[in-house]
This record gives sequence, C-alpha cells and structure tokens, in this order.
Amino acid sequence: MENIRFTATTTVDVHVNGQTRRLELDGQVTLLDMLRDHLGLPGTKKGCDQGACGACTVLLDGKRVVSCLILAAQCDGKQVTTIEGLAPEGELHPLQEAFIRHDGFQCGFCTAGQIMSAVALLDEKRAGSDAEIGEFMSGNLCRCGAYPNIVAAIRETARQDGELR
Repeated sequence: MENIRFTATTTVDVHVNGQTRRLELDGQVTLLDMLRDHLGLPGTKKGCDQGACGACTVLLDGKRVVSCLILAAQCDGKQVTTIEGLAPEGELHPLQEAFIRHDGFQCGFCTAGQIMSAVALLDEKRAGSDAEIGEFMSGNLCRCGAYPNIVAAIRETARQDGELR
C-alpha cells in the first residue's frame, strides 16, 4: 500500500522582529522552519531538532522557547524575536557586545540560542549568581565548552543592568 500524506495548510499571522507577516504554511511546519525556510532568518540554528540542545532558542511573547518543538500555527498572533531582531538597526544588543568581549562563542553554532536564552534570563531578573546563570542556561549546550565565557558575558551585562552586585 502506498503511503499517502494528507496535509492541511493554515494561515499564520505572526509578528517577527517587529514586522507582521502573513504566511500560508503546511500545518506541520515548525516555528524553526518557518523562520529559516519561509522568512529567510538563518540566525536561528537547527541543531538536534528534538528540543535538547537549545540552538534554536527564540523568544515567543518574551519567553524563551526551543523553536523546533513549536508549530508555526501555534504562533498565530504572537510576537517572535530572533537573534536578528536584537540588532534591527545594526547596533548590537549589550549582551551581544559582551559575548564578543568575553569570547562567549567559539565555533558560533550555539551562540544565537545562548544569547536568546540569556536575554530572557536578564529580562526575568534571574542572573543573581553564577550558579543561577548556569542553572537557567542549562538547556543550551555548547560543544566547544565556552561556558565560563558565556557566564562572564551574562554576568557583565547583568551588572550593567544593576542586577548583580
């Protein structure tokens, strides 16, 4: 018997990095694939495609999510911020600047997801200590082992925001 796949399309109105976009998508398209393949935003990386590595982390209505586990249809009417949205006018976000100063990346593959998780950490005022930063960031993996530099960048940015002593 032949495998037949029935798919339904859906209209998604989503606000990505400050722009409202209307897309007709297969109902099985993930937020990650919508961003990369349909909107041309390559900063969000496809790592494990199982929600385990954090490379695809974006903000959905201000909260961090792994975009490979969210259907695009679930984002209808919602705000999505990707790494590209942190510097819309070319001026880097303070956290991006701190990542550069502290060499918080090596190969760079996980960097966008790390930064997006760290932005959420700072927005939620959860950078009270290095241990808290480590706990909050534990869903974002870095094969290069840049963790101490990532924590240093987050710590510096938190201090600038008055969050750390």
